[in-house]
Amino acid sequence: MIRTTAKRNNRSGGNTHMNDQFQESLKKLKDECQNTGEEVAVNEIKPGVLRTPDDCFENLPDYPFAPNYVDITGLRVHYLDEGPKDADPILLMHGEPSWSYLYRKMIPGLVAAGHRCVAPDLIGFGKSDKLACRNDYSYKFHIDSMDVFVKAIGLQNITLFCQDWGSLIGIRVLIDNLDLFKSLIVANGGLPTGNGEPPEAFKAWLEYSQNVKVFPVGRIVNGGCVSDLTDEVIAAYNAPFPHDAYKECARVFPTLVPITPDNPESENNKKGWQVLRQWEGSVLTLFSDSDPITKGGEQYIQKMMPGAKDQPHELIEGGGHFVQEDKGEVLAEKIVSWLAT
Repeated sequence: MIRTTAKRNNRSGGNTHMNDQFQESLKKLKDECQNTGEEVAVNEIKPGVLRTPDDCFENLPDYPFAPNYVDITGLRVHYLDEGPKDADPILLMHGEPSWSYLYRKMIPGLVAAGHRCVAPDLIGFGKSDKLACRNDYSYKFHIDSMDVFVKAIGLQNITLFCQDWGSLIGIRVLIDNLDLFKSLIVANGGLPTGNGEPPEAFKAWLEYSQNVKVFPVGRIVNGGCVSDLTDEVIAAYNAPFPHDAYKECARVFPTLVPITPDNPESENNKKGWQVLRQWEGSVLTLFSDSDPITKGGEQYIQKMMPGAKDQPHELIEGGGHFVQEDKGEVLAEKIVSWLAT
């Protein structure tokens, strides 16, 4: 089984071993995925906008949740909304190349404890509409879309849980709407500004994402986990993308990360950190112990954000980049305990 996440017992070996293993795994995955894929019809609902047919999402394992939809500037955005509607919401933000399916293991435990869980699919992912041209996507586009989403469904007193691109987008929405958010939980994410050198693992991922002929979403998620996903779960991560035409956002996302100071959003992220250094909302980090891309990022958050002081931060053992997949139930328990204090 191809792994793009180092096994957790290698953590003591430091970044070098983890990065080497990650890059070798990506090479193997690239070699095996050059000529795979199935041609199917593309469902273009209007010029430049694709919508994954509903039958692609039939019989997904452990995903019994009712769909909800809201129109955002002419695009249909899908979201889950579970638990009591009068409870303070936990906004669960996914990243690349996953969708709200990633949160199926966390939602039951959070709802059982009385919390409301809202998990949107970013435009370009899941059951949300997808733009046919990758140049129509930008970091700012996603920030603006989720800003409108949060206000459109009337969320307040929000606890944001975010991972991967969910943090790059979600934290910016928080910064622009401090009055709507009360706390923040970051797992394997952050708010990069383009200062400093990106991890070697991210460089390898960037190169892979732009050059592999077929972009195998489900296998990428599987490779980003410590556990081995079943074929049915891998298929569920593939479900939103029945044709390569639906993958334009997943393809372009790695190129939009601010890894250099000249990125269009680098300066705004720097300004964002000035706000975060003053924000007094509670902050918890729940990074995993086996993610070569974000390893160590929790330390900066803990140092820079006043609300992170004296909080019960943890490294989740046995979790890869997609820690929600590996340890979703554990994350839910940690969150419930923290919010109860």
